[in-house]
Amino acid sequence: MRRRAAAEGASTLQRASAPLAWRYATPAIVLHWLVAALIVFMASLGWWMMTVEHEPEGPGLFDLHKSIGLILLALVALRVLWRLGHRPEPLPTGVPRWQVVLSRVTQAVLYLLMIAVPLAGLLGAIYSRTGLTFFGTHVPRWVTADRPTAKQFFELHETLVWVLVACVALHVVGGLKHLLVDRDQVFGRMWLGRR
Repeated sequence: MRRRAAAEGASTLQRASAPLAWRYATPAIVLHWLVAALIVFMASLGWWMMTVEHEPEGPGLFDLHKSIGLILLALVALRVLWRLGHRPEPLPTGVPRWQVVLSRVTQAVLYLLMIAVPLAGLLGAIYSRTGLTFFGTHVPRWVTADRPTAKQFFELHETLVWVLVACVALHVVGGLKHLLVDRDQVFGRMWLGRR
């Protein structure tokens, strides 16, 4: 029993200290963490601005949310373009098949949501009475304001945000499992510094 425990401990230590065979490229890592930080910020800002919607600071928060949303959409587009030309290495062979499938599905859904959430908000803003603004500058309107259509897009935007938050939470749990439990270097492939 002691030999088995010692062997498992040595195996874990060896996996944790082994050099990384493959890492994501620096642009992919920077885009990953920048988009992640903006998603957290935007979800928090969205919740906060809805609580002060009719207060004096409300319009400014809405303008900030729309502006950063446009930046986020552009960054996600860059990230998708990068990913299309730079396929990641598969997960280590020791990762169970169900985890590999769950990882692929979660990442695919995350990419779809990272596009759909800001796009739904963008369309809602375009059809809204106030229109689309970028840091105080009104973007030229190319559709007629339509409140029911704007409301539908904003409701879709809000619903998709909660799905995105759930998927991000699942993604974080998976990453922490690789880092703290499995210690299989998967987390290190996307970490900012070399481990």
